[in-house]
Amino acid sequence: MKLGVVILAAGQGTRMRSSLPKVLHKLAGRPLLGHVVDTAHKLGPERIVVVYGHGGKQVPDLFAAQDLDWVEQAEQLGTGHAVDHALPLLADVDRVLVLYGDVPLIRAQTLTSLIQAAAETDLALLTVDLDDPTGYGRIVRDARGKVARIVEQKDAGPQELAIREINTGFLVADRRRLEGWLARVGNDNAQGEYYLTDVTALAVADGVEVHTVHPADAMEVMGVNDRAQLAGLERHFQRSQAEALMRRGATLLDPARFDLRGTLETGRDLEIDINVLLEGEVVLGDGVRIGANSVIRNSRIGDGVRILENCVIEDALIGPGCRIGPFSRVRPGAELAGGNHIGNFVEIKKSEIGEGSKINHLSYIGDSSIGRGVNIGAGTITCNYDGANKHRTVIGDGAFIGSDSQLIAPVVIGAGATIGAGSTITADAPPDTLTLSRARQFSVKGWRRPVKKTET
Repeated sequence: MKLGVVILAAGQGTRMRSSLPKVLHKLAGRPLLGHVVDTAHKLGPERIVVVYGHGGKQVPDLFAAQDLDWVEQAEQLGTGHAVDHALPLLADVDRVLVLYGDVPLIRAQTLTSLIQAAAETDLALLTVDLDDPTGYGRIVRDARGKVARIVEQKDAGPQELAIREINTGFLVADRRRLEGWLARVGNDNAQGEYYLTDVTALAVADGVEVHTVHPADAMEVMGVNDRAQLAGLERHFQRSQAEALMRRGATLLDPARFDLRGTLETGRDLEIDINVLLEGEVVLGDGVRIGANSVIRNSRIGDGVRILENCVIEDALIGPGCRIGPFSRVRPGAELAGGNHIGNFVEIKKSEIGEGSKINHLSYIGDSSIGRGVNIGAGTITCNYDGANKHRTVIGDGAFIGSDSQLIAPVVIGAGATIGAGSTITADAPPDTLTLSRARQFSVKGWRRPVKKTET
């Protein structure tokens, strides 16, 4: 059976009160539509067709690298009208699955069950029971408990409004039958739209037994209509990620204050404090401890690393046994070999730091290659930018850089060299030698500090 997928993503989302198309608003750092597309790909369909509308080319342009077909619904005449636009691109499939670009938490396992249910008939629906079904179309069943039709909230009578089983909008249908049913759908309803839900009554009238499947969690089928709902889905999604992480052996000191916006690979005995944000592709080794309020993006953290509070690490490689922070910033291109101490208010960018080297206080290291066992004192700056170009600083193994030193790149500090505190180094410093540049200190006898004149 060949499967085609239609993703409806044309809605404006007026309640979002935004110029951005609703499906491009983000959940866990990614557009809502991106979550749905990824789930659709997991099903192995022949084709995925996305129906877009509001926002014009913003939506297809953002997903240009994806293997998707696009259909514009220029006039918003309902879900049935949208699916009908997509069907010509699915002429070579047997079954059609309808998804929604603003319902990001639907799981592939749930959709697989729905597809399997449709293999036994020409139409299968995903439904769910809600304590408060307000706003949703109701599943009306006959005396035998079989699905008879779906009635929308605005068209429902008192008895129908009392029904708790609602239509989620997700369905799988035989493509040929679906095409015929959509041709018969009218718009005689409160909205004047062509409802995809009307297909159900037409299928029943044609003698088709409509099968239903229920998701394991009702949150899977919750859509986004406003920013409050988006925030609710975000917290639910993050909680589910936190629970999965804890089941893999991690300790989260407060799962409600953890955010993962990407992918995470972890070792054993991980410990994460509150308000930690992980973005992009992150790898955390065995025994890693991350302090509160830290951000890690697209980085690999080695075994036994301790990241203290309020650190930012981005596009970096941190070797085993390092200690970073508090208040450290490790920027793109930084590589720490291992056993390094990077202390408070230290910034490192595009630099390799050799094993065991320490930069503990108030320093900037940019565009540098630092050897093994180097000690860099407080307030050291590698002056890498001349106003037009970047230049590199090289520091050999075992060098000692005194506090408040400026190394004017390009410059090489030899292995075992010592730079005296307060020096400005503008030329290469030889190995195993003390190099310093200071004005000679002297004292002026009899000097008096100026005092304010007394007003008369």
